[in-house]
Amino acid sequence: QVQLVESGGGLVQAGGSLRLSCAASGRTFSRSAMGWFRQAPGKEREFVAAISRAGGNTYYTDSVKGRSTISRDNAKNTVYLQMNSLKPEDTAVYYCASKNYISHYYDFKEYEYWGQGTQVTVSS
Repeated sequence: QVQLVESGGGLVQAGGSLRLSCAASGRTFSRSAMGWFRQAPGKEREFVAAISRAGGNTYYTDSVKGRSTISRDNAKNTVYLQMNSLKPEDTAVYYCASKNYISHYYDFKEYEYWGQGTQVTVSS
């Protein structure tokens, strides 16, 4: 069982920045694709960003493209989501997820392991 723990969320003013972290347990982190999803109250879970196993490929939803950067440090078993120019519509609980050999990075149903989530609140 893989354990994922998110951190770095908080309350931030519109236009500000946050860096979310997801620390993974186990010894197979480098073999897992990683994704970030978010969910606001009353809304469906939404894909945010994903990164391939070696970090050579990244994917973003259009709403965060150009403002966010996903990265990973396999030596530290950690994936990051740097979020800049934050908007009130970015407010949500952010989850990281992982699975080996994933095909569709945007589909939450394909991920196997999930963290507990970290709250991001952007004030206007």
